[in-house]
Amino acid sequence: MIETAEAEPEYDGAAIRFLEALWGDGYLSPGGPDEVDRVLEGLSLAGKTILDIGCGSGGITLHLVERHGAAHVTGFDVERPVIETARRRAASRGLADRASFIQAPPGRLPFEDQSFDVVFSKDALLHVADKDALFAEIFRVLKAGGAFAASNWMISHDGEPSPEMKASVAAEGLSFAMASPARYAQAMRQAGFAEIAVRDRNPWYREVARGELERLKGPLYPTVAAAVGAAYVDKNIRTWEAMQKVLDSGEHRPTHLRGQKPKMVG
Repeated sequence: MIETAEAEPEYDGAAIRFLEALWGDGYLSPGGPDEVDRVLEGLSLAGKTILDIGCGSGGITLHLVERHGAAHVTGFDVERPVIETARRRAASRGLADRASFIQAPPGRLPFEDQSFDVVFSKDALLHVADKDALFAEIFRVLKAGGAFAASNWMISHDGEPSPEMKASVAAEGLSFAMASPARYAQAMRQAGFAEIAVRDRNPWYREVARGELERLKGPLYPTVAAAVGAAYVDKNIRTWEAMQKVLDSGEHRPTHLRGQKPKMVG
């Protein structure tokens, strides 16, 4: 959910190739299928309808069908290149009947009220500035008794970011609208969610990111440089170095979120 559907995409072909080389086929955020499974711990998707917000190139959407037995998953993203890639991936794996992909501008979600049993998102909600409107929409499209489960990159506080955090966000070059776990929980409560749970993943990702940086500088460099060019890899090495500083300080806080829409609403 980025700026506008017709704007120059932030996740173009080079970005997709680079991130998939680092994080796995179909994955544009860290941790691969194992981290998706951790986000969903204790939550059954079997036979349910799922919305995957910020689905990227579709790896997670298909994982929710293949590994978790979802009846149907709708992947939603505002950027055309990732949606086109996701559709091709679903077709190649024979899953086009159980996974569909929709591209639309940010704002009101293009779905009817109470359309989904579960809303899922992996490291995409940080692109949306208005957290209250975002969670009002997620709450609206969830069925009564439905669940929300997500992972997202956050900042440890809602004050002025440190110079290091500003440098990290600038290095990313993406439309990040960082907020704290407390701010996300507040927006979820305001929307009407109950049983809100927040799980800090900074200790996990600060070590994973250190390994990613080592791989980019070492064994992965030739392969990725061949796919996207050495200058692109060098730029991202600088991005990872900036990000590592705020992961180590604790200001950058990847976090899991969970919430429940009450069975009786109103």
